[in-house]
Amino acid sequence: MPNMYKSVAYETYQESDAFANGVEAQLPAEGSIPRGYTPFDIANTNEGYLEAKANLKNKLDSTQIDFAKAGPLYAVYCAICHGNKGNGQGTLVKREKILGIPSYDDAGRAITEGSVYHTIYYGKNAMGSYANQLNEQERWQVVAYVMQLKADLEK
Repeated sequence: MPNMYKSVAYETYQESDAFANGVEAQLPAEGSIPRGYTPFDIANTNEGYLEAKANLKNKLDSTQIDFAKAGPLYAVYCAICHGNKGNGQGTLVKREKILGIPSYDDAGRAITEGSVYHTIYYGKNAMGSYANQLNEQERWQVVAYVMQLKADLEK
């Protein structure tokens, strides 16, 4: 029984008779959700954005917000376009790779916690979604950081 001592190595995408579709790698069962996943029930539409903007509030209370963690997350995922101060003057904007990034204190945008979270989750215009890069708590940390930058710009 050599397989008991030395197991057969399988490659992820190799052909296999073990499954009906003939491939070793399989998708998760339909309807399954990853551990720790919390569904976001607001739609990825303009109406959903407006609903989030009007009604969605940060799920973290003030004792759970950690700007020491939020700052580096913002620096990695947001500052390249939005700038370190949230003024829309990130490196890509300065190099004219992306144009039209408004400042967080732009009165025409009037961002809220909900609109920022919705935008991080789904993306908006040229900005893509960061839902796969940031877990729910990290997204809310970044939202708090963005709102702090907005408050600093409005002073």
